[in-house]
Amino acid sequence: MIDEFLARDLSAVEEAVRKAAAAEITPRFRQLADHEVDQKSGPHDLVTDADRLAEQHLTASLTRLLPGSAVVGEEAVHADPSVYAALRGDVPVWIVDPVDGTRQFVEGDPHFCTLVALAVRGEILASWTYAPALDVLATAVRGQGAHVNGERIHSGSPEPGADLRVATAHPLYTSEEDRRYLARLDVPGVAARPCGSAGLEYLRVARGEMDALAFTWPSAWDHAAGLLLVGEAGGAQSTVDRVPFRVDRDNALPFAVGRDEATAIRVRELLRGEG
Repeated sequence: MIDEFLARDLSAVEEAVRKAAAAEITPRFRQLADHEVDQKSGPHDLVTDADRLAEQHLTASLTRLLPGSAVVGEEAVHADPSVYAALRGDVPVWIVDPVDGTRQFVEGDPHFCTLVALAVRGEILASWTYAPALDVLATAVRGQGAHVNGERIHSGSPEPGADLRVATAHPLYTSEEDRRYLARLDVPGVAARPCGSAGLEYLRVARGEMDALAFTWPSAWDHAAGLLLVGEAGGAQSTVDRVPFRVDRDNALPFAVGRDEATAIRVRELLRGEG
């Protein structure tokens, strides 16, 4: 069933993502009223009407496209954490972050995106990264490569001798333990900076515009689409336990993503304190 769906209906998923953004996100960009912005766990953890309504839109359209599928969306999990368990089940699961980079969205910064991935038993089979304000759509299908606006992309390898450009978990969202891990990247040969939208940072690695990522949180909606995108572009990833990050299990954190395998290993070993 899934193979047939992937062969037949990928364009329909793209259309669903674009329609959700056009209906619920783009009209609110730089037009948000105060009552349309709320806090979840604190002042840096924001949610807007665009997040909630776009997720509802996508939940309806994606499950219509693939009957019997489930949705694990950021806002649904916030309302009911048990929803996350669907990732460990047997039915196909849509993993949705309706507005990745909500802080940027609220601030009027165009660097936000909608993330959608399709997974079965923890395997990510296809993904869509859509940045409507930038007019960028990145897609990936397992075994079929990664594309941006229809053009095949390759992550390549870092320039020999150049500092590794690494985006790391933002200090606003890290614990003291996280920061101790990330401080190990403060070494010669590494140029680290805090990340913005996780989805767009993955896209930068897939395009070879960044060399690596170091993330400290496990939320599937932030990582699923990007992990497939980078992998299909030629990149690699690993947790500090030297095994791949998976959306259907508990993972050792942090984990590293690189535009090639050597880069992912280099960043992983630095995070382990072995670089």
